This record gives sequence, structure tokens and C-alpha cells, in this order.
Amino acid sequence: MSEEPLHVLVRVWLPDRPGALGLVASRIGAVDGDIVGIDVLEQGDGVAVDEFAVLLRRSVSLDLLVREILEVDGTTVEQVRTIEHFPDPRLDALESAASLASAGSAPELQQVLVEHTRDEFLADWSVLVSGGAVLTTAGEPTLEYSMIEALVAGFAASPKVADGTTGPEDLALAALPEHDSVLLVSRAGHSFRRRERAQLLALAGIADRLWSLVT
Repeated sequence: MSEEPLHVLVRVWLPDRPGALGLVASRIGAVDGDIVGIDVLEQGDGVAVDEFAVLLRRSVSLDLLVREILEVDGTTVEQVRTIEHFPDPRLDALESAASLASAGSAPELQQVLVEHTRDEFLADWSVLVSGGAVLTTAGEPTLEYSMIEALVAGFAASPKVADGTTGPEDLALAALPEHDSVLLVSRAGHSFRRRERAQLLALAGIADRLWSLVT
């Protein structure tokens, strides 16, 4: 029986010009990497941040994969990580929305929200905060609750964080304004990009509306 390949997510900064994506894909193919998905996370100032989902033979080192990609002029490899399964942002978002819609009470909806947020973003933990108090969590927060409260206060004071334009690299935040709540998700060592922050804002908006329907 053949050995199961590694599931590898490779986040690459590359020139936003015709042909650059194909060159990176070619270098991944040169080490027998099988690209099964490409997610465009951010674009601007002549640069694109793309995440490649790659099936890689276990005999091929991650260092070799990175060296091959760096052969493409102007590229930088931001992150490489192995995971158990590849996320599918579009399907994951729909499944999260369906689970939220199935919740029969506010506490159930809150728990579904933090659990799906953690899973959808391959995160370490997720927390829902309301009125300065933590309502529920998924995973074990690595921050003291006082620090979480300070982050929420800072979030409210920063329009660019609130609209998903920017934020701490390893944290993403989204408001549920109808219920004076904030959703935080943390992923140490794996920066959140603009598309992911927008995805979190959309999920929080759905949860905020559905929360009103089950209260």
C-alpha cells in the first residue's frame, strides 16, 4: 500500500504579474507536489499572498519544497505547515452558517460560533466576549482574560481593525453589534490575512442576526 502524502499549506508572497502563479506552481510540481487548491488571501501594491494546498510525498522535505519555490524571482515563503485535512473556505463557511441556523438557543448558538470559528480557521482558540465578560470559548486561550478585555477595548477604538483591514498578526476580531459582543480567534505563528478577516466578519454578522431570532 502506498504511503499517505503529507497535507501541506504553503503561504507565498509573489509578484502580482501574469505568469508568476504558474511559475510557482511549476516549482511545486518539480518536487512532485500535487496542488489541490489555491486560495488568494490578499492583493495590493504589486504583490499577492496566495496559499497553496499541496499533497507532498513524505520522502520530500519541506525545506526542499521551499527552496524550489524561492527559485521564482521575487517570491517569499511566509509559512509552511502540515495539517490533517485541507480547509475549503467556501464550503466551511456554508457549513458554519447552517450549524448556526440550527441552534435552538442563544447559549447553543454561542458555542457553535466559537467552535466553528476555531475549526474553520485552523485556529488555536476562539472566544466570545460580551459586556467585558467571556461568554464561551473553544480551545484554551493563551491570554489572560484581562488582556482579552483590553484587546476588545482597543478593537472598538480602531476603525481599521473593526472593518477587517488590519489587526494583530495572530489574532482576528469581529463585532456582533446587535449584542454588544466581540468574537476573537487566535492562531499563533500563522498570520491572518485580509480575506480571512473579511470571512470572520461575515460569519459574525450571520451569528449576530441569528442570535436575535433565538432570544
